[in-house]
Amino acid sequence: MIATYTRKELMVVAAAREIRDGEVVFVGMRLPLLGFGLAKATHAPTAVGLFENGVIRDRPAEAFIYTMGDPPNIVGAIACLGLNDVMSLLQQGRVDVGFIGGAEIDPHGNLNTTRTSSSGSLIRLPGSGGGGDIASLAGRTVLIMEHEPRRFRERVDYITSPGHFPGRRRGGPATLITTLGVFDLSRGQVRAVSLHPGVTPAQVRDATGFTIAIDDSVPATAPPSTDELAYIRRADPAGFWTGNRKGE
Repeated sequence: MIATYTRKELMVVAAAREIRDGEVVFVGMRLPLLGFGLAKATHAPTAVGLFENGVIRDRPAEAFIYTMGDPPNIVGAIACLGLNDVMSLLQQGRVDVGFIGGAEIDPHGNLNTTRTSSSGSLIRLPGSGGGGDIASLAGRTVLIMEHEPRRFRERVDYITSPGHFPGRRRGGPATLITTLGVFDLSRGQVRAVSLHPGVTPAQVRDATGFTIAIDDSVPATAPPSTDELAYIRRADPAGFWTGNRKGE
């Protein structure tokens, strides 16, 4: 019997499933930190992880990490270089998949992390970091974010990380993982692939500020296995990234 799990733990599992064995992965922060480790521990043992601060790893950190610069992410790394070094791998086309998040998204997969006026007043957001580079140069991108109307907008206030656009020849957003489900973006539209257990198509439509392709018979996201949950809880024992163990 599979134990109770939080929705963010399910999102970690969904993120891990997007990584293929042997791929070079631009990992990113928060849930992708755990997703990369889970993929390495299960179906993608030869994947290699790049981190924006210059760290390159061929195995997950052996202790919990809050940020990519924490000591456990340094210990056992293949290399500890710099920002320019890992960004140059992006520019050379050597990164297969990159994980990024955003405050807002539109139907084309454009992400905004720069500024927004959705609340009625202009709010400055954290900015691009490496998001614009990853979105532009990785072989494909996987997006992870909260699913609510103020984030899913017909037109974002600012395009920080580009999605699909006419003439794009390489890369672009492939998959969107949210708190409600998993969605395909590869054709330049948002199409539901699976909804997390207990989530209905009506809930997704109500939480999305634009038309979304969703079939009423869309399947449920496959739940975490016992082994997958065990790994996540060893890597994040207090539930710092994945929520409390009593449910969210």
